[in-house]
Amino acid sequence: MKHPFSSYRKLFPILDNAIQLSSCSQSALSLPVRQAIDDYLDVWVRRGADWGYWMEQVALARAEFARMIHADVDDIAVLGSVSDAASAFASALRFEADRPEIVTTTLDFPSICHVWLAQQPRGAQTRFVPVEAGGTDTTDRVVAAIDGRTALVSVSQACFYDGQLVDIAATGRAARRHGAVQFVDAYQSAGSVAIDVRAQEVDVLASGAQKYLLGIPGIAFLYVRPELARRLVPTVTGWFGRVDPFAFDPARLDFADSATRFSTGTPPMMCASVARASMGLLNEIGIPAIEAYLGQLSALAIEEATRLDLEVASPLEPSAKGANTAIRIANAAQVEARMLQSGYVVSARNDVIRIAPHFYNNADDVVGALRELARLTR
Repeated sequence: MKHPFSSYRKLFPILDNAIQLSSCSQSALSLPVRQAIDDYLDVWVRRGADWGYWMEQVALARAEFARMIHADVDDIAVLGSVSDAASAFASALRFEADRPEIVTTTLDFPSICHVWLAQQPRGAQTRFVPVEAGGTDTTDRVVAAIDGRTALVSVSQACFYDGQLVDIAATGRAARRHGAVQFVDAYQSAGSVAIDVRAQEVDVLASGAQKYLLGIPGIAFLYVRPELARRLVPTVTGWFGRVDPFAFDPARLDFADSATRFSTGTPPMMCASVARASMGLLNEIGIPAIEAYLGQLSALAIEEATRLDLEVASPLEPSAKGANTAIRIANAAQVEARMLQSGYVVSARNDVIRIAPHFYNNADDVVGALRELARLTR
């Protein structure tokens, strides 16, 4: 298989000594990201405190994320994590007696589900739609669960466990048809799956930078559809949710007239510097091209795992999954450590090893990891 991005491998020094296939958890460090960290530290050393530089980095990071998902920059809030973003958004929702339900699934990431469960004292009732690892009918199951009692639909575009994809346009249409809104957790998809919030009519979408966005933990981006943002009033807030954060008026609570009203405290400046550089690299290449290539690697991973008699927990149809191919392994955490000793960085979750390449990986990386996994588990 030809590697269309082979010239970019030199930007990821770890590939000289090991094969990193853990983008579902932490992607490989690139030279542009390392340079962004060094630049930030250099400014800190030379200037001590430079709010202009810091705010510029935050603004540039917001712009790169907006560009990636086809949104306006004003539609993007900056927070510390996707859990923070979900909590800020949830604080603006009202759960009425005739519309109390939050619909999510049994394979959504636990911390997001915990945010919804935490709304119970405010009248919310969380309904878990049972879905199966490796399934291809999750979209249909979620759509069937939405009704007139639904206030919020929460889905992961790509599942953290097995990589299965949800058609967020279809679930979003079903939510709006019943008067509900949809929250999309894109942490496992942004940077590897093309997203167009306008074409897909997305209400709310959040992603952190640590995984396929090639960044580090500590920053998340929250998109809120403009019409929705203007009519929601969060109760989780901070000074960067104001019209003018630098007005320093303690007696005036004026929410920004955009998604930035969901921002809270001082944004993570160094993380923003990193995200600006990492997403700039991704936008330079183009997510559709990356998604197409990762689809080829998915097909190869499934084919090779089947040949090696490894049990694939992910959907067997590459178009039904993201970049992550999950292999069911009983002692996954121990095997992850042994894979690292063999030079392969993979990620364990419960009873699976996740093989999660990015555009910098090639076919030999994926095949080699699966063959080593088979050898270690015979």
